[in-house]
Amino acid sequence: MCGIVGYIGARDATPIILNGLKRLEYRGYDSAGVAVINGDQLEVRKDAGKLSQLIDLVEKSPIAGAPGVGHTRWATHGAPNARNAHPHLGQTKRVVVVQNGIVENFLELKDELTAEGVEFQSETDTETIVHLVEHYLATGIGLVEAARKTFNQIRGANVVVLISADEPDKIVTARIGNAGGVVIGMGEGENFIASDTPAIMDHTRNVIFLESRQMAVVTRDTVTIETLDGAKVKPQAHNISWDPVAAEKGEYRHFMQKEIHEQVRALTDTLAGRVDFANGKIRLPDLKLTEELAKKIEKIYITACGTAAYAGMVGKYLIEKIARVPVEVVIASEFRYSDPILNDKTVVLAISQSGETADTLAAMEEGRRKGAVIWSIVNAIGSQAMRVSDGFISMQTGPEIGVASTKAFTAPLVDQYMLAILLADLRGTLNEKQRKEMVADLRLVPDLVGRTLERESEVEKIAQTLKDIRHCLYLGRGINMPIAYEGALKLKEISYIHAEGYPAGEMKHGPIALIDESMPVLCLAPKDPWHEKMISQIQQAKARGGMVVAVATDGDELIQGMADHILWVPESPWMLSPIVTVIPLQLLAYHIATLRGLDVDQPRNLAKSVTVE
Repeated sequence: MCGIVGYIGARDATPIILNGLKRLEYRGYDSAGVAVINGDQLEVRKDAGKLSQLIDLVEKSPIAGAPGVGHTRWATHGAPNARNAHPHLGQTKRVVVVQNGIVENFLELKDELTAEGVEFQSETDTETIVHLVEHYLATGIGLVEAARKTFNQIRGANVVVLISADEPDKIVTARIGNAGGVVIGMGEGENFIASDTPAIMDHTRNVIFLESRQMAVVTRDTVTIETLDGAKVKPQAHNISWDPVAAEKGEYRHFMQKEIHEQVRALTDTLAGRVDFANGKIRLPDLKLTEELAKKIEKIYITACGTAAYAGMVGKYLIEKIARVPVEVVIASEFRYSDPILNDKTVVLAISQSGETADTLAAMEEGRRKGAVIWSIVNAIGSQAMRVSDGFISMQTGPEIGVASTKAFTAPLVDQYMLAILLADLRGTLNEKQRKEMVADLRLVPDLVGRTLERESEVEKIAQTLKDIRHCLYLGRGINMPIAYEGALKLKEISYIHAEGYPAGEMKHGPIALIDESMPVLCLAPKDPWHEKMISQIQQAKARGGMVVAVATDGDELIQGMADHILWVPESPWMLSPIVTVIPLQLLAYHIATLRGLDVDQPRNLAKSVTVE
């Protein structure tokens, strides 16, 4: 689900694409492929494993031509093998597609296409796209209109690139929702497409970034952009600095802003290879969780620091609710001093972006000393926490440069949701219908996050109102209570504004004394099982003259009539709602900090990896 590179021009596309994909290897992947138009034929080479294996394959069985497109993939639908690797050909062998994202309605589309006689060659959702395009081409329209009809029919956040041997003078691409980026690089008599700027920086620094629900038709000499509804768009060109750091940031002002927006891709990637949507099953092979161990577990201790600890608090709700296993969350710096009661029937689950956090490693060591099973959720592949674990879940988000963690907060929420389902399945606490419904909900996550990110301009307006505040109280209940803690932490970390996260029910037990017209209260009030309780808390804050900023579900008229400012989020399954509700809080902290002229990526006194106690 990670890397895309496309080329159209007079040169051979194959080396350009392979070199571009190499520049995107940092994203992680489990298969790779390339397709080019050679004469009047499409040629494809693809294989499971690393890019080096694809390069070896191309050396043994060369292909040359243009235009072309290449892809590195994290498997989400179907095993990571050559058959499921991108690019995917249609039945006519005249059209090829690569895609980043998840086609939410692929099962329905697949059923319809199969009924028409289409024979699928892979287990992927991606293949539905190329078959749909061919379906529309058969009606006599051209590639551009066939692509447009297809783009409007598929649901979910997706980036798609298409080429056709029958129309070799163009590449068609679209960004549907916020499924990562589409960068179009403009050269002399040649043009490039990529999912991120590093892939094409050797060839051009003059680029266009596609916005959500836009499609582009790219030829050697032209780039034409329209909305998916057919309205013409005048593209805005950007010149990317030769500074490699600036090139990495691309269209964003800071790494933090980029990483907030990368969460659609990051969450898609953390699902990769782990979710069998067709059968409603979860696979976490690196965790080494057997049915015997699942039934043996009597308690789980989640240990972490800062943002990771708040992710663990959400995990407690998920694991206890779904798998019915008792969970205790212990701050890692306190874990070994609390003399925890551990044995071979307990699990210590450590969460760490870097996998090198000293306090977290010490907690894991204490767990090992007392005979517990040691698991970790870690972003940095090969880190100490990963190496010393009995089993692990890699976040698969790619590097996180900004000190204030964003995508490495939401990824563990999804990881723990998957863990809870797998545990429940092995322990027999979920029936098949429940399990399939919960797994199906994961298909919604990237699109929900993408739709939330599209409202950044609304968040920025509220940030303008709040940029000069000195204090803020964040309130949440239930599964969104940890999001209040995380939202307050983000504001503290990068804007240096004092903020406190509190369980909303505790407001009247002390914090309510602080509320006045100069003390904003941010209330997490989505439509979840605690919604009515949060309404009561908002009323109490308003009665004391407080300014209320609410995170609320679209169309909530009760909240609209009470709050001074609203950060709207799309409706989502309540157990997955923290993944959505935290996004506007990340954006709010970011924009307040930038409006105050602060160093967002490297806030004072903070380090990305805390390697001392």
